[in-house]
Amino acid sequence: MRTDLFDFELPPESIALRPASPRDAARMLVVHPDGVLRDQGIADLPHWLEPGDQIVVNDTKVIAAQLKGRRIGRETEPKIEATLIKRLDGSRWQALVKPAKKLAEGDTVRFGNEGRVCLLGHLDAQVEAKGPEGEVTLSFSFHGPSLDQAISDVGITPLPPYIASKRTPDDQDARDYQTMFAANEGAVAAPTAGLHFTPALEAALKNRGVELHRLTLHVGAGTFLPVKVEETSEHRMHAEWGCITAATASALNAARAKGGRIVAIGTTSLRLLESATTPDGTVQPFAGDTSIFITPGYRFRAVDILLTNFHLPRSTLFMLVSAFSGLETMQCAYAHAIKDGYRFYSYGDACLLFRAHEPHGDVDL
Repeated sequence: MRTDLFDFELPPESIALRPASPRDAARMLVVHPDGVLRDQGIADLPHWLEPGDQIVVNDTKVIAAQLKGRRIGRETEPKIEATLIKRLDGSRWQALVKPAKKLAEGDTVRFGNEGRVCLLGHLDAQVEAKGPEGEVTLSFSFHGPSLDQAISDVGITPLPPYIASKRTPDDQDARDYQTMFAANEGAVAAPTAGLHFTPALEAALKNRGVELHRLTLHVGAGTFLPVKVEETSEHRMHAEWGCITAATASALNAARAKGGRIVAIGTTSLRLLESATTPDGTVQPFAGDTSIFITPGYRFRAVDILLTNFHLPRSTLFMLVSAFSGLETMQCAYAHAIKDGYRFYSYGDACLLFRAHEPHGDVDL
């Protein structure tokens, strides 16, 4: 499909720079399969679900993935900024670096404020490899939990570019940009639909007879990238690591057999569930990378209902919701949301989508 079909104009004032307080005070646009729209709030979510429905949240935890330092060991020492995007092993990360042209394989980058960080005052990394799109492989001088602590000490929480370009990240973001389910470190972006949850909302869902399950998908920086090619079939999707336990898969299958629906909290939960589900609808345990790319024409296997924020134009996520509810329906829903003052993107409001009834085709992996 043509990428420009997923474009739309968003007024800058529609971009939320802070989350709602409390979190479940955000608005929620309910989008029915027939295109009927209803203005609700996140706190109303239990009323739209039925006893036996199964909510699935992403328990990934955002790390302090933005590092600032300088190249050392050569005549000049230019400043270097790195955003960690994927853990490769106990001491190596793939990162996006600016300016990448200042680095060559074998160079050493020293991150941090010397005299304060990691006892030694700094965190060193060697450039092990460079990719064609500005990504580099960094091999750090620490390993395992020691490296995790060092990154936490020297790094800052990354904010999406559409927020960071409008204001300076602060200590409040370190709290706001983390869901209440965050447990497994590894994401460089939050699973933002989960940001709306509070203990009160979780309790209300439980009282409604809705069960909650957790999976892990470490969200990468590629989630913010627009699709630059003219045809969706030409887009190369970024890979992210995820895990669904055997216990979670079994519980979801048992609930579906009794008529319960799977409710994905966020596109990250949906993408992993769809990656782990066989064509006959059986959810399998999963541990590994997924680069599933969902566009109109995809036949959904697992997810019946999706709670998600409002996404960027020409993004893979707007393509995903258009596959779920129909492109025309989502174009109308977004036009309504913009006109009615809904807040967009990571700190913004949400929409509750019910899957369109008609089958949709195949998946691009």
